[in-house]
Amino acid sequence: MRIGVVDVGSNTVHLLAVDAHRGAQPIPATKHKIDLQLSSHTLDDGTIGRDGERMLVRFVGECLDVAEDLGIETLMGFATSAIREAPNGAEVLAAVRDATGVDLTVLPGEDESRLTFLAARRWFGWSAGRLLLVDIGGGSLELASGLDEDPDVALSLPLGAGRLTRERLRADPPDPADVKAVRKAVRADIARVLRDLTRVGEPDLFVGTSKTIRSLARLGGAAPSGDGPYVRRTLTRASLKDIVEKVAPLSASARARLPGVSAHRAHQILAGGLVVEAVMDLVGIEELVVCPWALREGVILQTLDHLGAGD
Repeated sequence: MRIGVVDVGSNTVHLLAVDAHRGAQPIPATKHKIDLQLSSHTLDDGTIGRDGERMLVRFVGECLDVAEDLGIETLMGFATSAIREAPNGAEVLAAVRDATGVDLTVLPGEDESRLTFLAARRWFGWSAGRLLLVDIGGGSLELASGLDEDPDVALSLPLGAGRLTRERLRADPPDPADVKAVRKAVRADIARVLRDLTRVGEPDLFVGTSKTIRSLARLGGAAPSGDGPYVRRTLTRASLKDIVEKVAPLSASARARLPGVSAHRAHQILAGGLVVEAVMDLVGIEELVVCPWALREGVILQTLDHLGAGD
């Protein structure tokens, strides 16, 4: 069957269409996305502005048209931190529902972590042993660890690359004092939950997901995306330290000229690097293995499991 997922994130809104059935690997059919930067349409009081709401409604409507053209049988939609934390998030979702009929589900942070972990577990399989997952989005950082498909611990922290850039690293290029302050604050926030993450057992494999981690790995010499999803890609702690040192003094336009860094994410690659570096240092991770599957695939896999259970 052909399944579609509309993913409303802090940076982009995606429609991912896959051909899938329970027990088989979902095969991507097509993608449709817009760099909406919903977080940039957040007002001082945290609400999402009218322009952001109108753009979201319009794009979800586009997704419906694309879904019909592609023969998508089941269409799901979910939203993450940008909608979840907005005081008017419910009103924005209602506007989308009234205009398009699409009912976007707001995922709690812990569910983001659990579903991303599910995707990583299915990708690497049981032979990988205990996984520790690191996933950084625009609004939040997800951490999870476990032996099974449902992790023993799943955490979500408000340490997204876009959020930190918008709130703490506004200058372009950023002030070195601000970079130092963000590094210190991020490490303190992660250290407070470190015991919850590590008490469940020693990981056999450390996994990184998200566009930010893929970009950082590319800066560290990993294969480009054009080489396909099955090429092994890693991000080492040593290379990440060099990357952070390299990009910190650069402007966003200069970062966008680096391999693997897109123009619309260039401004936040430093913040992402600082967060991932903090996790790797505090947990003692020497190498993250990049997983091409993440939250969207986790949502699809869970849906297939539920459909199969209902047969």
